[in-house]
Amino acid sequence: MKARNKYWITAGILNLITFFLHLIGGQLDLVNPMLETSLSVEKSAQLVGAWNMVTIILIATSYILLSAGFGKKYSANIELIKMVGYLNLSFCLPFIIAGFYYGLLVPQWIFFLPIGIFIMIGLKKNTENA
Repeated sequence: MKARNKYWITAGILNLITFFLHLIGGQLDLVNPMLETSLSVEKSAQLVGAWNMVTIILIATSYILLSAGFGKKYSANIELIKMVGYLNLSFCLPFIIAGFYYGLLVPQWIFFLPIGIFIMIGLKKNTENA
């Protein structure tokens, strides 16, 4: 049995929590109010599509991280894990930039940063143990 990586498991759990917050909170706080505006149906459909793409990415990366963390599927695919880490770290940037640009607290980056950090620590520990 392959060794467990507690950092990837932690990242996977945080990612899964982020998925549920996005799925439920995003629907209630962002999607539903947007659909009630005078925004055109075409633009609303495109924004809902993009929102659902993020939902799919969150659940898929949760599965990847938890599978790898428990030493099962994907645990040997270091490049995939690294890409998920970079993806989470890069997800911080639009929210940070938008926050500065609009002078608002756009806190979504707070969810992605620890996931990315735990993935990177897990990668380092994985190479040290190899």
